[in-house]
Amino acid sequence: MKTILLGTAALALSASFAFAASHAMTVRLGTEGAYPPFNFLNDAGEVAGFEREVGDELCKRAELTCEWVTNEWDSIIPNLVSGNYDAIIAGMSITDEREEVIDFTQNYTQPDPSSFLGRAGMDLDPANAVIAAQTGTIQAAHVAEMGATLLEFSNPEETIGAVRAGEADAVLADKSFLTSYAQEDPELDFVAEDILLGGGIGMGFRESDGELREKFDAAIQSMKDDGSLNALIEKWEVGATF
Repeated sequence: MKTILLGTAALALSASFAFAASHAMTVRLGTEGAYPPFNFLNDAGEVAGFEREVGDELCKRAELTCEWVTNEWDSIIPNLVSGNYDAIIAGMSITDEREEVIDFTQNYTQPDPSSFLGRAGMDLDPANAVIAAQTGTIQAAHVAEMGATLLEFSNPEETIGAVRAGEADAVLADKSFLTSYAQEDPELDFVAEDILLGGGIGMGFRESDGELREKFDAAIQSMKDDGSLNALIEKWEVGATF
């Protein structure tokens, strides 16, 4: 999944914005709203997708009133730490780097394969190609590590546009995100072997909000136990079930 570039440890001092443990207050869930099928904005401008359904069910089980907030990906962790919302549920992989700044629940998806999407029929050597990826993601870091030429874009749609415009040989992103483009555009296809990056997606919280994190963690476990989480994973086709 995706990784944020972190330079935000100082923001962790913003304790005055910490979640006040109260059933009556509204919990604000921060998401990107631009990464289908995990999260996106529907025709009415409302947050929709896999994580909208998961998040709403988790709030119900935790007996919390929740509202959704959208935030650009490259500042989603800093704005959590500074108090603009209370949790992140945005296709965010659990990583050691992030855990230096925020805390996570257990994962609510398995690690999703990352795939290379390029022009149909091309013979791609990823290590010697120009690869597009969204800024601050696990995929962008992987491209840089393997020595390929990396083109970074702030929005995932822009990475697809770079391939279509011939600026990049391929885009590396979550296969769940890329599949619809491969299915809908005959000129695009998966052009190299999938790779596994990250350790699954979890919800992110300020380190000071342990009680709130525990409520959501217990709700995630209950969805795993009764099979309802697997049902949503299958519905939205976001990877392997638990």
